[in-house]
Amino acid sequence: MSSQTRARQRYGEVHESEALRISEEKAEQLVDALNTDLAATYVLYHQIKKHHWLVEGAEFHDVHEYLGEVAADLEEGADAIAERAQALGGVPLSGGANYEEHAPVTPEDADAYDVRTSLEHDLEMFGDVVESVREHVRLADNLGDYATEELLRDVLVDVEEHAHHLEHYLEDDTLVSREALD
Repeated sequence: MSSQTRARQRYGEVHESEALRISEEKAEQLVDALNTDLAATYVLYHQIKKHHWLVEGAEFHDVHEYLGEVAADLEEGADAIAERAQALGGVPLSGGANYEEHAPVTPEDADAYDVRTSLEHDLEMFGDVVESVREHVRLADNLGDYATEELLRDVLVDVEEHAHHLEHYLEDDTLVSREALD
């Protein structure tokens, strides 16, 4: 345990960055938005990892590998979001319970579901994350923070691409025999 008795900076405080020249008021809004997206990304990440671990059935290998790639991409996006929040003078949100508390998404419960249901839950959460990130792209643009806007656009492209791929996994066409489906 650390012997430090006083925090250098409290969560929720934003210290204006001389280098970025974004006012404290704008930076506070941006850091709050970034922390919301950070929380949503990690809640989604943990649900995706759960499904990565639990997937079974004829398409096991492909779905397992794909969900592993999705989780890695989400983690990379979360890292970029957290680093931008810090660059803007804020403290990135951290901790499992804090993520669920601040996220605009709700994970499924702790039970294990069939692959289709799991992916449907993932697709629903991806849609919620897409909406949140889009809103924050607009916020960054309106506040004149084009670097945050670009970062969030990059995150949005990745999130939308994965959502689109999940739609394909959930299509009715399959190589599994009809007997196996019954």
